[in-house]
Amino acid sequence: MRIGELSRRSGVPVPTIKFYVREGLLPAGRLTSPNQASYDDGHERRLRLIRALLDVGGLPLAAIGEVLRVMEDPEQPLFDVLGAAAKSIAPSRGGDPGPELEDAREDVAELLKRKGWLCEADSPGGESLVEVLVALRRAGHGSFVELLDDYAAAAEQVARVDLDYVGRRVAREDLVEGVVVGTVLGEAMFAALRRLAHVDASARAFGEEARD
Repeated sequence: MRIGELSRRSGVPVPTIKFYVREGLLPAGRLTSPNQASYDDGHERRLRLIRALLDVGGLPLAAIGEVLRVMEDPEQPLFDVLGAAAKSIAPSRGGDPGPELEDAREDVAELLKRKGWLCEADSPGGESLVEVLVALRRAGHGSFVELLDDYAAAAEQVARVDLDYVGRRVAREDLVEGVVVGTVLGEAMFAALRRLAHVDASARAFGEEARD
């Protein structure tokens, strides 16, 4: 198909498609003449993935480019692809030194040890959790740490569901894309479901007043 048809099918404007090609996010089309290129279903699929990561996942274009680069490297283990996607969701910003920071790091390390999880406290996810705990302490809600195990149990169940979805894929391209979609968009879906569950739980706990 020509770029105009690709634009109509994907819903992405032609100038944006050209920008993605220049930035290396989208492979160039096959030249059919000096000024014309042909695109296929693979380009449409990639465009839809980019837009989903951008619009729903909330990833910046630089992070999307890094995720796609790892996805396209056949030498990259799926574990590394998952790590790149996870890092893009919540890149660590570091933390201001202080007792809250040290306490939070200790809490995260103890949680991982208690759960027996095969990950490090200084991983992107671990550092993100540290930042959340620091913010909670500084906001006067340090006791929220008491809920860590309950949250961890829910996260384990969600992780199993995510990996079950990924495991249904056979071709590496589908498998890798499933990892990225399950990590980035799954995060957005879980956050939305959590908000809906909060509304339901509040309505059941507080009655009709919660619905007004």
